[in-house]
Amino acid sequence: MNRPLTALFSALEAVLVAAIGIAIPLVPLTVLWAFQYGLQVDYVVFWRTAVDLWLLGSGVDIRFTLDQVLATALGFDGAATPFVVTIAPLGFALVTVLLGVRAGRRIGETPHRLLGMVVAVAAFAAISLGLTLSVLHPAALPSLWQGTLLPPLVFTIGILIGSEVLRPGHAATDLLGGGARAAVLGWPPELRTVIVAGLRGGLASASVVVTASAVAVAVLFLANYAAVITLYESVHAGVLGGIALTIGQLAVLPNLVIWGASWFIGPGFALGSGLSVTPLGTTLGPIPAIPIFGAIPAPGTLGWGFLGLLVPVLAGFFVALAVRPRLVREFGPRASARLFLATGLASGVVAGIVLGLLAWVSAGSAGPGRLVEVGPSPWLVGGFAALEIGVAAIIGLLAERPSRR
Repeated sequence: MNRPLTALFSALEAVLVAAIGIAIPLVPLTVLWAFQYGLQVDYVVFWRTAVDLWLLGSGVDIRFTLDQVLATALGFDGAATPFVVTIAPLGFALVTVLLGVRAGRRIGETPHRLLGMVVAVAAFAAISLGLTLSVLHPAALPSLWQGTLLPPLVFTIGILIGSEVLRPGHAATDLLGGGARAAVLGWPPELRTVIVAGLRGGLASASVVVTASAVAVAVLFLANYAAVITLYESVHAGVLGGIALTIGQLAVLPNLVIWGASWFIGPGFALGSGLSVTPLGTTLGPIPAIPIFGAIPAPGTLGWGFLGLLVPVLAGFFVALAVRPRLVREFGPRASARLFLATGLASGVVAGIVLGLLAWVSAGSAGPGRLVEVGPSPWLVGGFAALEIGVAAIIGLLAERPSRR
């Protein structure tokens, strides 16, 4: 495949990824427009809604200005004044990353992969700019520069993963040149081992916490199924409206998993200013009648909720136990409590950074009034996670295990 064909193929991959991302909200909205509204509403409204959801999912801020009638019907304080929605339904970003991984693998099979990657990202940026320009409206005004840059950035993450351009031994692995690789190889072996082990242990511990949160969220949905159904019935959206509502809620499911991880770590998350959900107590007030919120346990129902704080501690401890034998082999006779202590601290710092970043991308403003503060605090989540996992990792690494012949 020559260069022009590679460029064309890569551009088509970018078009396909963007089209699928827009189609996920647009198809059910189109069915809703055709059958429930009988083609009587301007279709541009549904197009703008789909594109706005897609842009929000990539972290694009949107400024909303509601008319007085709708603001009064919503009943939120300050709904009549313009407000900015910054919270991202991460399901759309996840779809973009996964499709980007697939596109990156296909582009990586071409003889001009770097050219293909550049063309794919550039084409995606042009598409994103065009989509943003098509939905500019005083009632819902997305940030133009964010709409141009953030979706391509999310797509680039998937491209890099899928093309394996960062794979060890790949010609493009050392993005900073041969000097950077030589500098890293010039570090003391103990330092390199501590950094690698800290990255491995921190990422593994953060993954365990997020996995435990995903399981807990699934259990909560099953346990509070009746409350979720009751909220669905109270919306009176009909069959088609219920399908569209479900797809929208699936888009925020990754946010809920991250919020659950923040709950296990300790700071919990907010559902509005002054409303918090933590292992030590839940303070809830009037919240939007969104069915997924029916899975949140009522205040006082989790009497043993503080036991959830053991999840990150146990994750850090057992991951450290799993990493320790390899560290002992790599350190050899140089193994010491100081090196294990440094490795445990590195694991805690990495886990804190990862979980803090996840908390940051999952939180934001969801509307006017109290809804300006929704989600976990990234600083608290990152700090608590680094402390809990770091201390547990140090204990696990310093724990002596009986030798076996």
